[in-house]
Amino acid sequence: MHVLEKLKPGRVWSHFEEICTIPRPSKKEGKISEFILQFGRSHNLETLRDEVGNILIRKPASKGKENLKSIVLQSHMDMVCEKNSDVTHDFDHDPIIPVIDGEWVRAKGTTLGADDGIGIATQLTILESSEIAHGPIECLFTVDEESGMTGAHGIDPNLLQSGILINLDSEDEGELFIGCAGGMDMLATFRYKEVTVPSRSIAFKVSVTGLKGGHSGDEIDKGLGNSNKILTRILWHARQLYKSRLHTFDGGNLRNAIPREAFAVITMKERFASEFEQSVRNLIDDIKSEYARVDPALSITIEDAPLPDHVIKPAVQRKLLQALYACPHGVIAYSQDIPGLVETSTNLASVKFIEDNQILVTTSQRSSVESAKKDASEQLANLFRLAGAKAVQSGGYPGWKPDTNSEILQITEKSYKKLFGEKPLVRAIHAGLECGLFLQKYPALDMISFGPTIKGAHSPDEKIHIPTTQKFWDLLIDVITNIPTK
Repeated sequence: MHVLEKLKPGRVWSHFEEICTIPRPSKKEGKISEFILQFGRSHNLETLRDEVGNILIRKPASKGKENLKSIVLQSHMDMVCEKNSDVTHDFDHDPIIPVIDGEWVRAKGTTLGADDGIGIATQLTILESSEIAHGPIECLFTVDEESGMTGAHGIDPNLLQSGILINLDSEDEGELFIGCAGGMDMLATFRYKEVTVPSRSIAFKVSVTGLKGGHSGDEIDKGLGNSNKILTRILWHARQLYKSRLHTFDGGNLRNAIPREAFAVITMKERFASEFEQSVRNLIDDIKSEYARVDPALSITIEDAPLPDHVIKPAVQRKLLQALYACPHGVIAYSQDIPGLVETSTNLASVKFIEDNQILVTTSQRSSVESAKKDASEQLANLFRLAGAKAVQSGGYPGWKPDTNSEILQITEKSYKKLFGEKPLVRAIHAGLECGLFLQKYPALDMISFGPTIKGAHSPDEKIHIPTTQKFWDLLIDVITNIPTK
């Protein structure tokens, strides 16, 4: 494509653009995996793949640097696959199309995959370089970070030889991350029976679109609209006042993304149609006013739809909507130790009608406190059980406890101040990183995470800031060249 070739740092952007041509949905990393394997082997570097699909490439130390401590640079191969409803894109086959928009790079109507394609591109640039003086380097590329962290869960405990790990999966330049939240999912399943649509009925399609969405960890505290919550509010209004009946509900897609779009088909008696349309317009105006600052592009439409051949039983509809209305979304608690850090949160991620007359509700909980994470999940599970659903909780993944005495933290802080003349912000992140899982297999690892500025991750608004990508590169190279001796 060669759209990004003139950006700096040149080789990083060149590799990133090539990565954009390779499909890499979560759990379908075969093509990007083969690309990375071939890259390592073509550069005559030791290249390994473990049983779960993680790849490790080892690069020997530069001449005279053999005595330096060995480090691991780590990214993940998969990307979140989200697109706007009016965009045709097959993530299993089609390339991502990057475009330059001022100081940013974004994609055309889809997620860009800078999370974590820019990490991969950075590793490849370092692996191929003959100009960077460094000690022994391992580059770790994990699978399935976005939909379950199965690569980090299953990493071979004998794979890594280094004692320092730099995670390249953060999204705020100028911030160094030394801790993260753990997470788990709570899935609720309702069963329903189909019943005949009442006579003299009319059907409507209700659509909630135009929301920003975004990362359910990084952006959970911004008050962004949740399409499932907004749609539920309208459906509850229609049920209470006009005895509407529900045919389908389809909202959100990914457990780690704040849902941007949701759609439902409902029916009601013809005699209620005009009154419903007027009253729902007033409700829509109220909702759009509430989100005017944070989600100004929110669109809620009501349009005529073909009359379906069935709706779900009224009792199940009532219990489903009650549970969704009562289901919390957003911040549950802030940290008592780190001002401004979200400690615990929950995301009402998706509502789907699936096979065998079932409705699947997916929620995800995060917390930097393990007991609080489990408590939040139990609250959600019991809420849905009271509504008659079957609730199942995932095992989840652990958090990463901050270590303010970390050696790699001190090295990185010093490099940042030297390069840019100011101190970086040192903090923990509410998003989940793979670092907590690495510690389970390698408890002595000294870790840090940093990256360029990426906005709108996990949504089609995802974009990466060009100037901070250069700063990220400069910082990483300075850190690498200042790793101490063994």
